[in-house]
This record gives sequence, C-alpha cells and structure tokens, in this order.
Amino acid sequence: MSNYWSEEELEVTVQAYFDMYSKYLGKIPFAKTAYYKALHLQFGRSEKAFEYRMQNISYVITQLGMEFLPGLKPAKNIGEKNYLKVEAIIKKITQDEDNLLPPEKQFLQEISSSYEIPPEGVKKPSTKLTTVIQRRRSLKVKDWVLNQANGICESCKQPAPFYAEGGKPYLEVHHIKHLSNNGSDTITNSVAICPNCHKAFHYSENSLQLIEQAYSTLTRLIRE
Repeated sequence: MSNYWSEEELEVTVQAYFDMYSKYLGKIPFAKTAYYKALHLQFGRSEKAFEYRMQNISYVITQLGMEFLPGLKPAKNIGEKNYLKVEAIIKKITQDEDNLLPPEKQFLQEISSSYEIPPEGVKKPSTKLTTVIQRRRSLKVKDWVLNQANGICESCKQPAPFYAEGGKPYLEVHHIKHLSNNGSDTITNSVAICPNCHKAFHYSENSLQLIEQAYSTLTRLIRE
C-alpha cells in the first residue's frame, strides 16, 4: 500500500478519531479496534496503519494545545505535508467547540453526574451567531428510498414507529457516508430507517457495525 495518504483518508481518519474522543468524553463504551477495522475495510490499509496514523493525530493535537485520546500515545514522525493537512482538518472540526461534543453526547455526559442541588438554568439564554452550510438534497432520491422501504426500517427491519401527517409511515433517510464528508446524495448511499436507528447510526457505540450490516444486507449500497 502506498505511503501517500489522500485527503479523504486523512479526513475520515481524523473524523473517526474525534468520534472516539466524543464517546470517551461522554463515557460511552467503544473499541478502537472496531474503528481500525472499519477504516481498513473502507480504504484497504492495514488496521495497524490506521492505529499509527491515529497516534500521529494525537501528536498534532498536543501541538495545538489539546489533550489526546488516552491509549493513543503521540507519535511525531508524521512528515511536514501530512502534519499540515491533519492540522487543517482538526482546526476545521474544532472551529466550533460544539463540534467536539454533539448535543446528545453533551446530555449523556451531564446526566452521568448527579446534582445535589437542582440547577437554576438560564431564563434568557444568550444567542450565538453561527454559519450553517446546508447541502441541497434530491427529493427524488429521498422519495425513491422511502418508497423502496415501504414503511419498514432498513436497519432493524421493524415497521415505522408511527404515521406522519397524510397517513404515511414515518421513516428518515440517512446517508451512510455523510454529506459533510463529501458523500453522495444517491440511492446507493442512502437508507430509510426509523428515528431510533437513525440516532444509533450517529451516536451508538455500535454505529460502525450498523454501517457494515447495511452494506451486507442492502445490495443497492455502494461504498464511497
């Protein structure tokens, strides 16, 4: 396998690192080896190569003044070009502190601690101006995928949990490779799943297994 790492390989690996980091902060169990295996299946490099690249990421993180993920001791021989690429990806991910810990994971982290005194809360929450990039999605793709599912979740294989207005079974369309990671808005990258499975794809400790299960059971899906 080439020593050259593409932009996509580096970005997906850094994203995986921060996904593990979020689970670590939220005290959600996870296995690093499961991430290495998923990356190996996606890109073809050895699992050990991704483990070592994660250690390179730890090194860049420490140089940016942040704590690295325990168990991934920083390894500094990353090379100048890859260092700069990884640094740019990390800065893009962490430019908004909320990106480090999504709201659901923040909640999981907060409820893990008991409060002796009920919190007062904020009567007039302050506002924060943010920029949100929304990608235009194809309604035809969404409708086609939902029609194929026919009211049955393509992950857990159970009927939709309720009917939406108009009497249609309620399912949500999820992109296996996220649009934010340059995934395509096509039927080969989309699944119709129930809200519970949708959350599991994003936040479950078994999210990678759910992805592999989708690829193995839905023949229309193509890895990107």
